[in-house]
Amino acid sequence: MHIERATADDTEAIASILGEIEAYYGGKDTPPDPAQVRQALFGPGPAATVLLAREGDTVLGLASISLLWPAAGAEASVYLKELFVREGARRRGVARQLMTAVRDEATALGCTRVEWTADRDNPAALAFYAGLGFTEHNGKAFYRWAT
Repeated sequence: MHIERATADDTEAIASILGEIEAYYGGKDTPPDPAQVRQALFGPGPAATVLLAREGDTVLGLASISLLWPAAGAEASVYLKELFVREGARRRGVARQLMTAVRDEATALGCTRVEWTADRDNPAALAFYAGLGFTEHNGKAFYRWAT
């Protein structure tokens, strides 16, 4: 297995996984329009960077990250928006390798930290992060304004 940055050639695979993510969270397994994914990730102002875990040509999972600024002072941080491993690839170390790749990407970008959220009703994710030695940061409240 290896981790690499997604390219525009990965648009269809990313769209497919996004449908799986929707289903995982209770929605329909309906992939978004690949053109929308291509524009968001590979257009003139990319919204995120996607790291893909692959085994041969098969995409096992992804991590979607974005830069946040400012973090501490004028430093930047990486925000991990999504970490997802396809059902057949779970419990094989894929998520752990993706987390390592996210940390390495943050370091390469000169970021001082990686931040993310996890749903409280996702015990598998909470146990995974605890197993990596992370504890919940209670210093912030999370808000959402849907438009």
